Amino acid sequence: MDGFGIILLLGALLEIVAGILIIGRKARKENMMSKVFVVCVFIIQVIAFLMFKGMHKEKISFDFWGFFSQYKLMGIYLVIINIVTFIAFGIDKLKAVSHKYRIRIVTLLYLAFAGGSAGGLLGMYVFRHKINKDYFRTGIPLIMLMQMVVVFFLMNLK
Repeated sequence: MDGFGIILLLGALLEIVAGILIIGRKARKENMMSKVFVVCVFIIQVIAFLMFKGMHKEKISFDFWGFFSQYKLMGIYLVIINIVTFIAFGIDKLKAVSHKYRIRIVTLLYLAFAGGSAGGLLGMYVFRHKINKDYFRTGIPLIMLMQMVVVFFLMNLK
């Protein structure tokens, strides 16, 4: 049964990825929020399934500082990607004010998804940029939640 559940999850993942890549290949504002939502919720569900199946340590840990001190490279990467994402939001705001060529929405969301969600959220509110767009106002915090779940899972992986 365990192998069957994993096969079902992998099949669902492939179906979601294929649907996003084939059917909705063109990134449009109208479908951006649904893509972010589907991917984030699916990742959270997979991790919940794996935690439920016992793929975690006997004692659950919330020691984030200890985890990042043990995996310094991951911490350095997250700091850098958050700085880059924050700067990208600032550059996009400057370009929006001066009516110049903008950074694509999908690029800003990919930066957030790649680990820069905190920098994206900070950039949204510091620069007052994209805060009225649902796919950012809801999407960035959802991406951040998903990333926190992933880090929590990695911290507690057997």
